[in-house]
Amino acid sequence: MVTPAIVGFGSALPDSAGQGELWDGFFAEHFGGSALARRLFSAVGVHRRHTVANPLEEDLSGWTTAARMRRFDELAPPLGHRAVLAALTDAGLAAEDVGLLTVASCTGYGTPGLDIKLAGSLGMRPDLRRLFVGHMGCYAALPALGGVVDFAAARDRPAVLLCLELTSLHIQPPTADPQQIVSHALFGDAAVAVVVHPRAPGLAVLDVAAFTDTSGLDQMTWDITDLGFRMGLSPRVPDVLARHLGAVIGDLLDRNGLGLADVAGWAVHPGGPRILDTVEETLGLPATALRSSREVLAEHGNCSSATLLLVLRKLIGGELRGGGHVVAMAFGPGLTLYAALLRVSG
Repeated sequence: MVTPAIVGFGSALPDSAGQGELWDGFFAEHFGGSALARRLFSAVGVHRRHTVANPLEEDLSGWTTAARMRRFDELAPPLGHRAVLAALTDAGLAAEDVGLLTVASCTGYGTPGLDIKLAGSLGMRPDLRRLFVGHMGCYAALPALGGVVDFAAARDRPAVLLCLELTSLHIQPPTADPQQIVSHALFGDAAVAVVVHPRAPGLAVLDVAAFTDTSGLDQMTWDITDLGFRMGLSPRVPDVLARHLGAVIGDLLDRNGLGLADVAGWAVHPGGPRILDTVEETLGLPATALRSSREVLAEHGNCSSATLLLVLRKLIGGELRGGGHVVAMAFGPGLTLYAALLRVSG
């Protein structure tokens, strides 16, 4: 049986700014010269971030949610268009070949939505199926990918997934809250798309697993306020994930006849350095196993749902060119852990 596979990647990134530039030019004053904020900005593993709303040029922290959504509606469609077009070109397909377009985002909303606007600008078929996955946060790429793969397998048609997040639109007013400081030190913007083909070789998606611990509902939140969307991020998140990680990944591998030693590559959403350290320690991975995740964190920051696709692209474009199994995983509100088993095939 042929398994649907990712056959094309594409991305579109706004201009970038260095972490030091952002601190010296804006956040040092924004957080009142706080020594804690300075330490946190230096400790999150981020060197540069891409941003559509660079605070060195304009301060959105006092903007209403309506004004931020108007900016999303202005900036998201051209970024999404570029990312999807690049992925289709990489896959050697045309827009009219696509049977399903799925868009995931938790940073902007409007109707008609981004999915409709992209279908029009890209010239996709009028009978195109569309799906918008909203407000799942950092793990959204994997459930969305699972749906795209199921469509490709059931309908024998190529499908596209776009993850587009403009977190910089949600900068919050000054605060001494450490959770807010960490969020402002971590997050960046990106649009990343993948094309899934039902019968072509590529990065085959073999299985998807999910686990939610509802006792941690308040530990990772994304609340709509009058001044944009506000992140809540408890320092207890890595400890909660550590309790479940081994069993979830063990079950995913076991039901596919594999063990940890059979995994050639790990694509882990870089929610922050402690998350990556927790995954390494809990699963007993070598220090180099999460190199791609740490490099993406350093180069892009945490771009919510788009980040995992950046890690996958870096991983298979580098150390996994020879093939092998890949485990991808991401974490988000719930607390939720999603994981996928993939295989690089020629």
